[in-house]
Amino acid sequence: MFVGAVFFPLLGATLAGFFGRWLGDKVSQWITVACMVLAAICGVSAFAQVAMGHAPTTVPIVTWMDVGSLEFSWALRYDTLSVMMVAMVTCISTLIHLYSVGYMSHDATIPRFFAYLSLFTFMMLMLVTADNLVQLFFGWEGVGLASYLLIGYWYERESANRAAMKAFIVNRVGDLFFTLGVALTFWTFGTVEFPAIFAAVPQHANDTFMGIRSLELIGVLLFLGACGKSAQIGLHVWLPDAMEGPTPVSALIHAATMVTAGVFLMARMSPLMEYAPVALTVVTIVGATTALFAATIGCVQNDIKRVIAYSTCSQLGYMFFAVGVGAYQGAVFHLFTHAFFKALLFLGAGSVIHAMSDEQDIRRMGGIWTKIPVTYAVMWIGSLALAGVPFFAGYYSKDFVLEAAYAAHSGAGMYAFACGIVAAFLTAFYSWRLIILTFHGTPRADHHTMEHVHESPLVMLIPLLLLAAGAILTGYLFAPLFIGHHWQEFWNGAIVNGEHNHIMHAAHETPEWVGLLPTVVGVAGIALAYALYMFFPEVPGRLARSFRGLYLFLLNKWYFDELYDAIFVRPTRRLAMFLWKVGDARIIDGVPNGAAALSVDASRGLVRLQSGRVASYAFAMLIGLVILVSLFLIGRIR
Repeated sequence: MFVGAVFFPLLGATLAGFFGRWLGDKVSQWITVACMVLAAICGVSAFAQVAMGHAPTTVPIVTWMDVGSLEFSWALRYDTLSVMMVAMVTCISTLIHLYSVGYMSHDATIPRFFAYLSLFTFMMLMLVTADNLVQLFFGWEGVGLASYLLIGYWYERESANRAAMKAFIVNRVGDLFFTLGVALTFWTFGTVEFPAIFAAVPQHANDTFMGIRSLELIGVLLFLGACGKSAQIGLHVWLPDAMEGPTPVSALIHAATMVTAGVFLMARMSPLMEYAPVALTVVTIVGATTALFAATIGCVQNDIKRVIAYSTCSQLGYMFFAVGVGAYQGAVFHLFTHAFFKALLFLGAGSVIHAMSDEQDIRRMGGIWTKIPVTYAVMWIGSLALAGVPFFAGYYSKDFVLEAAYAAHSGAGMYAFACGIVAAFLTAFYSWRLIILTFHGTPRADHHTMEHVHESPLVMLIPLLLLAAGAILTGYLFAPLFIGHHWQEFWNGAIVNGEHNHIMHAAHETPEWVGLLPTVVGVAGIALAYALYMFFPEVPGRLARSFRGLYLFLLNKWYFDELYDAIFVRPTRRLAMFLWKVGDARIIDGVPNGAAALSVDASRGLVRLQSGRVASYAFAMLIGLVILVSLFLIGRIR
């Protein structure tokens, strides 16, 4: 069953990708949907077995590499963390595949889209089931490749091409650090297989590399790799531009696959990270800063998908600072619940875009909630879960993350708690800003667009309703397993907390106000959004004009793109132009071209001597003879 969950998406991708022209659009898309349904059934069954106490194991596939001391197999790791990720990824991806049948119905290359979508899912499954770092890296790079193909799916658009290249290049920066981390791990432990690494961690706790503790350096390098995939501050710039891909792609990237890879990596490496407290502090600070940073930007964005994209970036920050304070289980729990309500929000946004004739600017919407009531209802449910309102999914996971940060009783933990509380307020504010501007007020779209506003077809609404159920129920149903008092039995060694790490117990014993505060600030954020955009709609414009500098700073995303353009892009382009015009054209090509030109000129000069006149030849011979006799006589005289 577990093997089927991993390889059914590959089967669907292969059939649609190689035989799509012969199978046709409808057959291709339904084959991939059927393969994903089978994968989801297998994944959920495997998760149920683990939840009932099935022992963790490894499913060997084939010996992959045996070179000197580097030896490992291609194998699937079957433990609670892997099986939970497989079940979540296959379920979310199945619903996105089904939704795409309706959303992409008018696309010209349907088999290619569904092949890419299934390939993306397979690569993520390879990542989360890896039993060694090299196999994980294969899935890691495969996810990056598939994301490039999907973000740039509409390649006839220049903006899509640029976004795909940007995602690919930025992720290569993170992947460089990830590769160095893998290399240093092999240098330190002599293996890349997880069981051997985790067993040997205590023996290598004091090893150093270039004067730095090896485990700290490995932890930081792996985290920097995770920053690329999971869009943490500094390497986040690709994430908003990824919205150039079709909406189902945005949902898959932001909910269940690519962006969660970094959080999964940190949880998987928890036995090593427990011996790297400095690295964990770095993770905490970066994650907390990202949570606040992305939330501030989300408050002023006007593209419906970009608002939700920045909420993803912010929620990933929560997951990372949970890892940083040692609450790996809380981070994974928030990853799990977030997948459902974030997929719901993106697909709900896609339903809005579908209804509004491809309009994405919320300033050109409004007054449509009565025309698309199902979409309106599910967007409310997704936003309530995102804002952490009781008793939706986000309430259980996000509150636990904040309680864990407070319970850490460290400077980094309190910083994370403060950033998380402010981000919770901003999250509620921009979520209801989006709902109010999108669905309420007077219509701001043109008359033609408003005439054609309609609810999505059933094939799109069914996934939305199922995801809405997940956004309501997953927190309540799974909190006892993931973070309850018997979490150790559930995780069964898949996630490890050190002997001095009691954060999971401490998080349940925080003062009552700590658990209540996120709800209070969330309700306050909702109330502020209603006040500004429902009752006093002229105030936001006045505030933007009064604080124009701050408004532009946030609107332009803290000017990260402009900063990187000035520091990296322009100098690199100037250097490339210099190497092309001078180094290549003048020097590399100039030397052989110059030698060739000299040869041509010399041959032209010699050709002139070949006049065909006997008198000229005789005269030249006479001159040569005179010169030879003269040289001979001069030599004799000396």
